[in-house]
Amino acid sequence: MQRRRAGRHPKDMILVTGATGYVGGHLLRALLAGGLPVRCLARRPAALAGSGAEIAPGDALDAAAVRRAVEGVATAYYLIHSMAAPGGFEETDRRAAAIFAEAARDAGVRRIVYLGGLGSGDGPLSPHLRSRHEVGGILRGAGVPVVEFRASIVIGAGSLSFEMVRALTERLPVMIAPRWVAVPAQPIAIADLVAYLVAALDLPAGEDRIYEIGGAGRVSYGGLMAEYACQRGLHRLIVPVPVLTPRLSSLWLGLVTPVYVRVGRRLVESIRHPTVVEDPAALARFPVRPCGYREAIARALREEPPALSDVRALQVPVAPAAAFAPIDRIGGNTGWYYGNWLWRLRGVLDRLAGGIGLRRGRPAHLAPGAALDCWRVERYEPGRLLRLAAEMKLPGRAWLEFRVEGDALSSTIRQTAAFDPRGLAGRAYWYAVYPLHQFVFAGMLRGIARAALKCAAET
Repeated sequence: MQRRRAGRHPKDMILVTGATGYVGGHLLRALLAGGLPVRCLARRPAALAGSGAEIAPGDALDAAAVRRAVEGVATAYYLIHSMAAPGGFEETDRRAAAIFAEAARDAGVRRIVYLGGLGSGDGPLSPHLRSRHEVGGILRGAGVPVVEFRASIVIGAGSLSFEMVRALTERLPVMIAPRWVAVPAQPIAIADLVAYLVAALDLPAGEDRIYEIGGAGRVSYGGLMAEYACQRGLHRLIVPVPVLTPRLSSLWLGLVTPVYVRVGRRLVESIRHPTVVEDPAALARFPVRPCGYREAIARALREEPPALSDVRALQVPVAPAAAFAPIDRIGGNTGWYYGNWLWRLRGVLDRLAGGIGLRRGRPAHLAPGAALDCWRVERYEPGRLLRLAAEMKLPGRAWLEFRVEGDALSSTIRQTAAFDPRGLAGRAYWYAVYPLHQFVFAGMLRGIARAALKCAAET
């Protein structure tokens, strides 16, 4: 976090609305990591329990709750929108913004930081983008200085726009693409967006301005899907057609992605408009240098947890050192504690497919980067953790992790097999071998537990 200006005291209370949302959650974690005092207005306080923030229960449409939340606040982040709500979201957003602006003014809030959407006001906008701009005007109308950031597509694991790109690209080898996939945008990585939001805390008192923010480069949704496919090793064909209206597009999205049809339609209506930075003032004003969309996608893929996993745990009446000892010897001549003939068969099949098989054996000592049969040691903490990344031929990425925790009398061995499938072939592979995994992974954990008991008895 950058150096604080004299106009802001380190103990100034910060209010975050929308903290259970995607952007709000990332912002909350960044503020708390900086040691700043944070309060959250939350309809579901339980969702933020244990976060470290002060919780102000209430709804944005409840004027009394909002007034309680803004009391004693210096800077308030307004990250509320109602795109997923049924009915007329525009009127809901108007009411919420008016309630918040008046409460902030009466409480003496010194600044509101608002996240809106890019889109030129020179022509007609979609209802969603028009509402985003309107909310910014309502917040400014009460007289509290407002720093409004306008952003395009946000790229990050969990972002609605990115998840739509991910789902479409993973599930459709051939995509019938409407014209909106060619409309230019200027995506921004979630980390860079949060950096802008945090940096607004250090602006001089009274600054009231709109800043357009985006990543280093412009690209269309079609370009994002092509780049995602490239980084995931997928081969995808995009066939543009002129006939899919926003309504038909949203229905199509609802069939092939997890995005709700209602949200999908509103999102598509906004995608039809170019969302690019036309005013570069933010680059001169803030110490943020956003990455390009390729790096943003790479970051999102690194952040994204494996989609499929098999997690098992057993408790054994031995100390952690004895429980971990069999894991320390796994692979090579020791084998995998269950179904070794199946592991050898898998190695043979891997070699026939052009892979490495099991011929590498195991090193004398485990360490990150060492080869272990058809795996590579990714993490190793003696007596506690071994994480292996698969190097066999697979339609995706796979990991096998062993973790041991306990005390002198008892330990828990936790075994996790995780798989990040690549396209439909990856998912088909996981479910095809899933019955076999039930035997192999369950037997392996039992075998490790038996070996741990034997180790403890011998010492």
